[in-house]
Amino acid sequence: MSTVSFNSVRTVVVTGAGGLIGSYLVGSAFRWVAGWRVVGLTRHELDLTDRSAVEELWQRLKPEAIVHCAAISKAVACRDNPELARRVNVEVTGHLTDLASASGARLVFISTDHVFNGQQGAYTETDPASPLTVYGETKVAAERLVLAHERHLVLRTSLNAGLSPTGDRSFVEELILAWRARRPLTLFTDEYRCPIPAAVTARAIWELIRTAPSGLYHLAGQERLSRWDLGQLMASFYPELEPSLKPGTLRDYGGPARAPDLSLNCDKVRRHLSFQLPGFRGWLQRQRGIPVKDLWRPDNEAI
Repeated sequence: MSTVSFNSVRTVVVTGAGGLIGSYLVGSAFRWVAGWRVVGLTRHELDLTDRSAVEELWQRLKPEAIVHCAAISKAVACRDNPELARRVNVEVTGHLTDLASASGARLVFISTDHVFNGQQGAYTETDPASPLTVYGETKVAAERLVLAHERHLVLRTSLNAGLSPTGDRSFVEELILAWRARRPLTLFTDEYRCPIPAAVTARAIWELIRTAPSGLYHLAGQERLSRWDLGQLMASFYPELEPSLKPGTLRDYGGPARAPDLSLNCDKVRRHLSFQLPGFRGWLQRQRGIPVKDLWRPDNEAI
């Protein structure tokens, strides 16, 4: 394990800046890393599978760090095109890791709780990976490439709550889209995650990039909630959602295999943060009185 001081970091690249976590990183940088040059890249600005273009940009920017959020994260898209999923999720990650290692930069790789099969819950960093999906398999493979080098971090996160530039990247947006389409949305009462506001995830990443020893960390909310619980919590802020939400169970679900309990133990990462990771229910309760339009702002002062 390598401990690296990154207090002098000045240029950081954020891939996947058009996604949820990436956009929150860019949107909150002025608050948590004032004075740093943060370059957010969307897929429209740079094709990460174009190795020459990536290397040219790397030489031009000479970043001291990179937060790699970009991925094909939709499980169905990965299942339907596994070769593309591997190229984007694994090969791109390997290339960026090699560039970072060769130049002495630190890479922070954003991974997922979907590296587990959900049969256990409260997973720690030492529990063996056991993915159920192609998406999870590609993330496990990418993690191994990153962790083979010193200096770098792998952060496995869970459901992130927020509003993305595309409007379809978070479970908050999933609920809103279902309501707008007048489409019933079945939420399982026996499928568990550890949701976390994306703004909290961004704050944690900005701290960890500077202070955390290299290695693997779990970064999620401190409360295990079912999908149904989440829906009910969100309906307390968006009452119009209530008629769209229907309870269901994995036991009665006839679709592809789903992991029942992907809750994460975050004891390790808490030792390297200056603040307490919140439980999602408690965090929402503390937002009472904040206009809903401000609830998911990257610069929410309550974070």
